[in-house]
Amino acid sequence: MAAAFDEMRGDGSLIREVYAHVAEWLAETPDQQLHTRRAQAELFFRRIGITFAVYGDADASERLIPFDIVPRILSRREWQRLEAGLIQRVGALNAFLNDVYGAGEILKAGIIPEDLVRQNPQYCLHATTLRPAHGVYTHVAGIDIVRTGPDAFYVLEDNARTPSGVSYMLENREVMLRLAPELFARHRVAPVEDYAETLLATLRSVAPPRCRGEPTVAVLTPGFHNSAYYEHSFLADKLGVELVEGGDLVVKDDVLFMRTTEGPRRVDVLYRRVDDAYLDPLVFKPDSMLGVPGIIAAHAAGNLTIANAIGTGIADDKAIYSYMPEIVRFYTGADPLIDNVPTWRCREADALAYVLDNLAELVVKEVDGSGGYGMLVGPHATRAEIAAFADKLRAAPEKFIAQPTLALSTCPTLADGGIAPRHVDLRPFVLTGAHGTRIVPGGLTRVALKEGSLVVNSSQGGGTKDTWVVDD
Repeated sequence: MAAAFDEMRGDGSLIREVYAHVAEWLAETPDQQLHTRRAQAELFFRRIGITFAVYGDADASERLIPFDIVPRILSRREWQRLEAGLIQRVGALNAFLNDVYGAGEILKAGIIPEDLVRQNPQYCLHATTLRPAHGVYTHVAGIDIVRTGPDAFYVLEDNARTPSGVSYMLENREVMLRLAPELFARHRVAPVEDYAETLLATLRSVAPPRCRGEPTVAVLTPGFHNSAYYEHSFLADKLGVELVEGGDLVVKDDVLFMRTTEGPRRVDVLYRRVDDAYLDPLVFKPDSMLGVPGIIAAHAAGNLTIANAIGTGIADDKAIYSYMPEIVRFYTGADPLIDNVPTWRCREADALAYVLDNLAELVVKEVDGSGGYGMLVGPHATRAEIAAFADKLRAAPEKFIAQPTLALSTCPTLADGGIAPRHVDLRPFVLTGAHGTRIVPGGLTRVALKEGSLVVNSSQGGGTKDTWVVDD
């Protein structure tokens, strides 16, 4: 694996201009003071309850995601390039979802194998008879981006179903404003604080055509035990809307209502953080207690917008991801502005043979995996782990894709021994409504806190950083 690009020092020892003020700040701030500020940040997060659950961990069901006090810096020029690529990509994703649940032109053209779509576990047959308002399927997308060089950015993963992490983006900014005001004073940092206002405007813009007056928006959560419950509560509070569970809702005459102390109130737009399978026991899992009987009928009758729309999960599939360059070209007529990471589809015989021969050098992922689970990082795996994974591949090759082990860029991070480089990725949040696409500048930077680790997921020991887009 090639040496990682250091975002502060570039490929040598000179500080990159965009990091000049950060380097000065680090040089003049004792490590002990940085550690104290990090402890203050942890106290702040603990006080407000910004935790996540780790399923299957009996010793620590609720954890804080570690926060790093050193911000990740992007120049305005770098951000503008990313922004254009994200708008292009999410536009293509929405066009793809409209197409595969409609005319299927991309399948007829042979761009993507039909069985990969129609037989995909995330392909929702019910979505073929439902058209979301204004043709928007993925109202909120989280696109994971990695960097390997000064101008080398790649999309690692698309999250088009129920992407999480925006609460950490917003809270990270708040804590940095409190704990490092002197560093803010040296930069012109693009704000992220208007995310909630932009999200609310986006959701209201896709209200069903039958809606009269100002649309009523609510956030649907699976409940307190969900790993992202804090975020659901946080977003409802920031949006100024009700946080509801399935038991708080009822459908009457194909209209969704929420129970309030003043009586039933109609809901026009439901920002759901519940997967398709649990949304409506009359349509999906009949034993689900998380959703609402009749909610799909309310949507079908044109009385409700569900965001993100049902069926968007197919865009999260990593085998579908591997076709994104072709998808972008098919719907936009242009090359992708941000490339994919090179990907081998193990369902293809030649690709499978190559992957099996090179497992020790590759990263192998389940096509429907998430959170860093179910994957093999070849260079960090034992011979026994590689052999066991090879057996999995031979038994069900269609369930896996493989990618080269990228040298993810590093950012200065506060480690136990002082400031050290750690690998990072970036998840910007892309909002699409009836009036176009908006992205707050930056996003959530996730950092692999363990030395040498490439796994940034919070469930696997990763942390987060504030992400600053600054004027060049």
